[in-house]
Amino acid sequence: MKTFGENLKALRKFHKISQKDFAEKMQTTQQRVSEWECNKVEPSLYNIIKILRIFDVSFEELTDGIEEKTDLS
Repeated sequence: MKTFGENLKALRKFHKISQKDFAEKMQTTQQRVSEWECNKVEPSLYNIIKILRIFDVSFEELTDGIEEKTDLS
């Protein structure tokens, strides 16, 4: 099972963009990009839309392979 962070990192590396450069394009910090890639926090919908535009990908491409986590407690 893939995570959003793994997909984002793979996409960024595919486009040969450093975390720092990507953060600048996103108008955020390198630390925030790292948190997204390490799955510590999830980007807002606004930032997801920016990611799609920067990499010119669909939402389906960005989330490919991610399975929903269910909490049945």
